[in-house]
Amino acid sequence: MKNKLRSFKVKLWLYFVLFTALIFSVLWILQTVFFQSFYDDMLKSRTRAAAEKIIENSASENISEIIDELSLTNSALVYITDSDGNIVYSSDQFKGISEKAHIKQMNGKRSSDSDQSFGRHGEESGRKYRLLPEDYESFLDELEASENGVYEISAEDSYVYGTYIDYGTDGEKYVLYISTVTQAMGGAVEIIRIQLLWGTLISIASGFVLAWFIARSFSAPVASLTEKAEHIAEDETEDRFKRGFCSELDELNDVLDETAVRLRESRDFQRELLANVSHDLRTPLTMIKGYAEMVRDISRTDEQQCSEDIGVIVREADRLTAMVNEILEYSEMQSAGKVREPEEVDFSGLVKRVCNNFSSLYARENGRIETDITENITVNGNIGRLERAVYNLLDNAVRHNGDSKVINVSLKVKNSMAELRITDHGNGIPEEELQNIWDRYYTYRQRDKKGVSGLGLAIVRQIVQMHYGTCSVESKQGEGSTFIIELKAGNSYNVQCTMYNVQL
Repeated sequence: MKNKLRSFKVKLWLYFVLFTALIFSVLWILQTVFFQSFYDDMLKSRTRAAAEKIIENSASENISEIIDELSLTNSALVYITDSDGNIVYSSDQFKGISEKAHIKQMNGKRSSDSDQSFGRHGEESGRKYRLLPEDYESFLDELEASENGVYEISAEDSYVYGTYIDYGTDGEKYVLYISTVTQAMGGAVEIIRIQLLWGTLISIASGFVLAWFIARSFSAPVASLTEKAEHIAEDETEDRFKRGFCSELDELNDVLDETAVRLRESRDFQRELLANVSHDLRTPLTMIKGYAEMVRDISRTDEQQCSEDIGVIVREADRLTAMVNEILEYSEMQSAGKVREPEEVDFSGLVKRVCNNFSSLYARENGRIETDITENITVNGNIGRLERAVYNLLDNAVRHNGDSKVINVSLKVKNSMAELRITDHGNGIPEEELQNIWDRYYTYRQRDKKGVSGLGLAIVRQIVQMHYGTCSVESKQGEGSTFIIELKAGNSYNVQCTMYNVQL
């Protein structure tokens, strides 16, 4: 039960539920606690902005239309009076179109008719305006007493803004009075709360269901990958993972597939190691033990025979050591699968150095190495690995050179590629075997046991592929074989070797 509560599906579901609850909690706070105050602040700001616009356009010919429009859009009551409280103009959100036309006509006469009279009750030429508030006189007194000529009243259910204004062309100061109701949203807020309550209940219920389906959708591929990872080491696994849900899981699936391939290769290598190398190791160990027993029991008193037997023991021990070293080296390269921190390598100098080392040893067998090496050819990579590849090819040529005793080594640049060709003049390789000679242990099992462990050419291929190169062979039976390595030369080489994984 505890593990189920900690599962990916349950946790994802809980996170979605908490997220939904958090969102609606914020909405409730905003709509129930801060909505009215926010609305009041916005209403006051809009009222002050309307007053500023009226002041800016007070001398305009269409000021009455501007006032009517502002009172309508802001749900405000607007008065313009003289200092004694006589109404010059008024407007509210309920003013009709016909009245607007009449007011416009009266405004046209205002500047030219010097006999106009305006009453406290809003009478002008027989026309009546809306009555002033009962506290208008006190409002005028407070406005007159204000230091900056602006007076604001913030009551529980209304907001009043007053200031002086230049209205008309007579040069006199008039009073601008704008009032708006701040509790007009009270009923709307209650309606919004009821709607929000139902919306919250429905949304939370829907969120629970939706979160559950989302959690299941996310957990299903994860569970599939988990099951796949549990059986990754098995020989046959049923891949139930469906690609396309998200790129990250697809990449994880690809990594698991690659890991499964490498595990199978590693397992096959181990099996092959047990099946073949154990047999290869048994022979030198048996000889070492047998000759050691002969020295102990028979030839220890015969100095010459004892020396010969010990020589056999030393040779077999050296052979055993070389075999183990090759196996360890190949295993290390297979596990690494990439070149770390590649550097510029003088490939011409490297090939010359390896050829010189072999020449001194090969000369003892009356053999020689003929070279045709172009100077200053460079490649990027690991100098130790590349030297090992060239060494293995030369060693392979010496072992299979037959009676010719001549080995040809050529290094040229062709099409931005450094091409190394090592040619022996032995018996050659049958055409049906050419595609298999790079396999592990193939040489040792199939070609007269002339190798040490059968890993020489496999190591060459591993190293060349690690350097983004290619290796190939040309051979004719009875004429010899030419092994070819091609690597990117100079700056054309892609140094991103660290991203390359070798697949065998």
